[in-house]
Amino acid sequence: MDRFLVDGPVRAPRTLVLAHGAGAPMDSPFMNAVAGGTAKQGFRVLRFEFPYMRARRDEGRRKPPDREPVLRASWLEAIAEAAGKKGASSVAIGGKSMGGRIASMVADEAGVAGLVCLGYPFHPPARPEKLRVAHLERLKTLTLIVQGERDAFGTREEVPRYPLSKAIRILFIPDGDHSFKPRVSSGRTEEQNLREAIAEVAAFLGTLPG
Repeated sequence: MDRFLVDGPVRAPRTLVLAHGAGAPMDSPFMNAVAGGTAKQGFRVLRFEFPYMRARRDEGRRKPPDREPVLRASWLEAIAEAAGKKGASSVAIGGKSMGGRIASMVADEAGVAGLVCLGYPFHPPARPEKLRVAHLERLKTLTLIVQGERDAFGTREEVPRYPLSKAIRILFIPDGDHSFKPRVSSGRTEEQNLREAIAEVAAFLGTLPG
């Protein structure tokens, strides 16, 4: 378990394994808030880093994300280690942006209990034609996607048009950007939006079978 940052009780009813986004590590303010908040709801949260981020931490210089096969393999290794003898069906997985996207690619293969995507990158910013949803059309794993209404990777206006699996439920965070931060003019605060996101994640974890 040395690879993980761990929050929450050992005997929690469910463990959630989270991966970071492309540009920030597993202990970014966003990841700290989500992991800590979900742990306070009684769940165990494990965070890990992909090889390129671990190398960045060790060497002190920025590296681009690993190629997709490496990212997928890293996820499968993390699932196996986190689940142990209980098996993959004992854990839920997910993450911020890229971390959640890669989790969605291995969720069915691994046989996890559920999937949580925090700011799913449906397409690159300003490139709505470059969709990353083909595998989401046939996804079988129960899934919660928490998406800011103004997310440049997929807005509230865009996402409902995508042909997504019926196993996926999407929660839109009011006026939120890719990290759920709202504009001051909205009357919402970042703290409010994070609390709402965490409450929904905890509620989702509580509904998973097993």
